[in-house]
Amino acid sequence: MELKTKYQYTYFIYPYIIEQKQYKDYLYGLLKNKKCNLKLFDRKKDVEMESYFLPEIKDKLFWSLDLNKEAIKNYEKMDLKMKATVLAKKKAAFFEYQLEEDIPGKIGEKNGIFFDMEKVEIVCFHTGICFLLIKTVLDSGSSFSDVLNFNYKFKDIQSKALPSKTQEAIKIQTKKFNNMENFLDFLQELAGPNILASKMNMDTEKLIAYSYTCLDQNSWNEHTDILLLEKEFEKYRTLKPASEQMNDQLDDKQSVLKEKYSYYGFSPNSTVLLTSESNIENYTKLLFEFEHQGLYHFLYHLHQKIYLKKLNYEFQKSQKFDKVKEEFLDFVKKDWIYEVTNDTKGEMLDRYYKKEQNLEEAFLKLKSEYDLLYKEYEISKNNKHNNWLIMIISIMVIVNLINLWIIFGTK
Repeated sequence: MELKTKYQYTYFIYPYIIEQKQYKDYLYGLLKNKKCNLKLFDRKKDVEMESYFLPEIKDKLFWSLDLNKEAIKNYEKMDLKMKATVLAKKKAAFFEYQLEEDIPGKIGEKNGIFFDMEKVEIVCFHTGICFLLIKTVLDSGSSFSDVLNFNYKFKDIQSKALPSKTQEAIKIQTKKFNNMENFLDFLQELAGPNILASKMNMDTEKLIAYSYTCLDQNSWNEHTDILLLEKEFEKYRTLKPASEQMNDQLDDKQSVLKEKYSYYGFSPNSTVLLTSESNIENYTKLLFEFEHQGLYHFLYHLHQKIYLKKLNYEFQKSQKFDKVKEEFLDFVKKDWIYEVTNDTKGEMLDRYYKKEQNLEEAFLKLKSEYDLLYKEYEISKNNKHNNWLIMIISIMVIVNLINLWIIFGTK
């Protein structure tokens, strides 16, 4: 089934973690980097963000919406270290990375899938959890099978495992870098070695895909064979190559949100949206909503997932329960309990995001561990308290006995 694309983009997301004590220095390094620009949001320009997110989340993620011209001027007057100090206290910081100009195309090389990197963004949360967002777009004239093969190949671009025969057969090239090894160097330059993520048992070799594709109306209309279309969509959702054989049992209602001419798909490593230009809103409105409000909404829950994992890691390693306790309770009171949006579509997406990231299960597991550690901590604290009481009473008894001996022994 040959499907033609009308519009397409894929954000590849690379999560990485900066040690808390190094977080301010990391922000300072980004501010000092001439290719990085701090991204500030504006109420007039980013009106959709203003209306989509509820106040508590908006104040945390998009605090710059409230800045007036005077406040921005005052911030710009600060030196870089002071700017980094101010940013480190915010819940989130956004940076746009300016890519180099295109490298001239290689003459004579026509094989493979050609793509461009249109945007690179860095999103950092105050927890030290950061995300590198890379927007890729295939060259015009690409088919949906090209999208499938590209997403399948690119997600494993930094994997140390031996590539499969399918991966080896898929060639991808870009004008932004001479080769994909240069891209990996670029990734390491911005994100660093990502040691803490490895210690936390996170998969640091696969990129997360956040992808949009609009098919032309000849590929998806009222006469389209829906079963065949949904088989291709399932490959898209699960990041499989075009050659993958799919069975007929595809209707996974818990991981797919279907509307007329638009299918949302979710998995732990991907969020995708397949649409048709048969509905004009798909490429005039939905195209942009998915890239802006939808992307940051997704990132918010992705951060929660990784932070829960980080807290669990700290529970296991830390000997200072008071500190971990404070972090956990702070997360519950200031993050976990708040809803993200009251937008009708946004509320539906929220349920799918939470489910696919296993947020409820991760939270309940962490809470159980917290309750257990808290009981052990209280028992230990009481034991220490009792030991001190026994020691004090023992000393008092000894002192009294000595006094009695002095009094009666001298008579």
